[in-house]
Amino acid sequence: MSTLSRPLTNLLDGRLCLVTGANRGIGLATARGLADLGARVILHGRDRDALARATAVIDAALGRPGTETLVADLSSMTAVRNAAAEMRNRFDRLDVLINNAAVITRRRTLTVDGYERQFAVNHLAPFLLTNLLLDHLRAGTGGRIITVSSNAHYRGRIDLDDLQSSRRYSPGRAYRQSKLANVLFTRELARRFDGTGVTANALHPGVIATGLLARLAALPPSLAWLLRPVAGRPDQGARTSIFLASDPEGATTSGAYYEACRTREPSPAARDADLARRLWERSADLVGLPA
Repeated sequence: MSTLSRPLTNLLDGRLCLVTGANRGIGLATARGLADLGARVILHGRDRDALARATAVIDAALGRPGTETLVADLSSMTAVRNAAAEMRNRFDRLDVLINNAAVITRRRTLTVDGYERQFAVNHLAPFLLTNLLLDHLRAGTGGRIITVSSNAHYRGRIDLDDLQSSRRYSPGRAYRQSKLANVLFTRELARRFDGTGVTANALHPGVIATGLLARLAALPPSLAWLLRPVAGRPDQGARTSIFLASDPEGATTSGAYYEACRTREPSPAARDADLARRLWERSADLVGLPA
C-alpha cells in the first residue's frame, strides 16, 4: 500500500465510497487506501468519538479535510434503516459500498430485535443496508458492492431452521455461519441484479491481527498485537477490498469470491443456488423486505 502523503493516482477520482466498521482495523485501512486513490470516503461506525479520531488521521495524512462519517449501531435494524435514510438524504449517489463491519461474541447474545448478534451484525445488517441503498448504487458510476467474508465460510453451515443459534451456540460456529451467509448473499445479489450495472463480490481479507481475530482467539481486543507473528497487518487485509473497489475487474466480475486479489472457488455450500435463494427469502422476511 502507498503512503498517504499525497495520492499516487486518481483511480477512484472523487467516487463516493462507504466503508462500514471503518473506525479501526481493516475498515480504517480500507478507507485510508481508498482516500489515497482519490475517493471521497464515508466512514461508518457506532462510536462517534472513534470515528472523529479516524477521520482526523485520514484528513491529516491527505492534507485536506473532507472525510465523511455515518454513525449507526448495526445490531439494530431500525438503526440500519435510519443510516440508509441518512445516506439517501445526504448524497445523491453511492459508487462503492464495502460491507466490512463484523463482530464475534463469546456468548450468545440477542440484539434489540431478538436476533443472535453475530447473525444480525455480520449478515442481516449488510443485507438490509445494501438493499436499501441499491437505487443510490445504480445512480453511481458502475456501482460496486463488496462484502468482507472469510475463509471460515468453508467450514460454515446454514441451518435455516435455527439461524439464531438457539439450539446450540459456539462463537466459531455462529461466525462461520454468518461468513457463509455473506458469500451466499453475494451470489444471490449478483443473480438478481445481473445486467443493472451493479456488481457484487465477496472476499477473504486474510488472517489479520485485529480485535475481531483476538476475540475469536479468546483474547481481549487490546491484545490483538500478540497475534502479529502469525497474522497480517490491517493494511494487508484491506488490499482485496481496495482492489475490487478500484480495479476495472470489479466493474465486470460479479458474484465471485476473492482472496489476495484473485478469484477463488468458495465452498460447495456457498455455490448452492437454492440455498442462496432460500436464505435471501428468510433474511428478507426477518428484516421486513419483500422477498
